[in-house]
Formats: sequence, C-alpha cells, structure tokens
Amino acid sequence: MELAVLSKEGKDTGRKVTLSDELFAIEPNNHALYLDVKQYLANQRQGTHKAKERAEVSRTTKKFFRQKGTGNARVGSLKSPVQKGGGTVFGPRPRDYSFKLNKKLKTLARRSAMSQKASEDKIMVVENFSFDAPSTKSYLQILNALGIKDKKSLLVLGESDKSVYLSSRNFKGSKVVNASDINTYIVMNSQAIVLTEDSLEKLENVLRK
Repeated sequence: MELAVLSKEGKDTGRKVTLSDELFAIEPNNHALYLDVKQYLANQRQGTHKAKERAEVSRTTKKFFRQKGTGNARVGSLKSPVQKGGGTVFGPRPRDYSFKLNKKLKTLARRSAMSQKASEDKIMVVENFSFDAPSTKSYLQILNALGIKDKKSLLVLGESDKSVYLSSRNFKGSKVVNASDINTYIVMNSQAIVLTEDSLEKLENVLRK
C-alpha cells in the first residue's frame, strides 16, 4: 500500500512511501490481538494487594462470653470472619499477573493491529521533524495541521527525540514512542497513528521479528 508523505504543516510533499502488504495489509487475527492486549494489561498490574486473613488479624484470644446460658450463638474467637473486625475470607494476596506468549503470536498481533488501522485509514506518514527546545504549543500545532488534535494519537519516531517527547508529555491526547517500542495495546488504543519517515524501516523490522 502507498501513502503520501505529509509535511509537519499537513501539506502533501509530493513524495510517497510503500508499506509492505505482508505487514500492513493482512487479515487481522482477533484472538491474537486479544491475548497480546491482555498480556500487556496484566503486566501493568503491581499485584501488591493484600487483605488480612483470620490468622493475621491482631485481636484478643479471650473468649468473648461464656459458652452457655447467654442465649447467644457460641463465640470462640473475635478473629472469626463473621465478627466485625475479623479476618477476611479468601482475601487477595500478592501475586504476579504476568504470563508468557509465544514470540510468533506477539508478532502476528502487532501486524494485525497495524493492518486494522491501515484498513481504517488511520495511518499517516510525515516528514522527519524536531524541535530546538520542548514546546507543547509547537507540538499541538503539528497535530492541528494533521487534523488529529482532537483524536487519541500515536507518534512513532525512528530515534528517541527528547524535545519531541517532552513537548507531548503535557498533552494527554497523544503518545510518542520509538519504533522499537511499539506494541499492540498502544496501537489499538489510538485513533490516529503518525509515522515519521525515519521510523518506517525500523518499524518494519519490528513487525518482521
């Protein structure tokens, strides 16, 4: 598939780039997308949740009241889950939520994500650009020129650019990543994907792995 290369002012430069159909025009595999996104979200979980169970609650071990003659149900411990302030039954414990996926499946998922966005005309290519100093205003001007200021966008760079990254950080509607850090979740979570010219070769290498 061919895409026109746009300037940072949003105008057609007259140049075109060809994206591999093998990487950007396959039939999306929905199950691979689901598993890769599920793994990404699972890996974000800290898993530090903890509730005290019966053996961990610090309360007196003295019998609450005598066994017989009160008319109440017999109570042997205030640590019991049925008592106010007692332990939690089967409460959450610290755990690792991460799980493994095969490399080929993750590659298929990334290809599927890019292919789906390409089929929806949500991918554009812009010429390489940078800023002399971080400037959120300048970054928003580029998004506005491309017509994606009000959309959740993803800018993919070939190399790390601190000025561009810092310029985007104050704007929550856009995310900047290097081509080598692309993953299924951030692609599927974007309404518009902007690829710089120098990111194309590296992105294709990532999608081929």
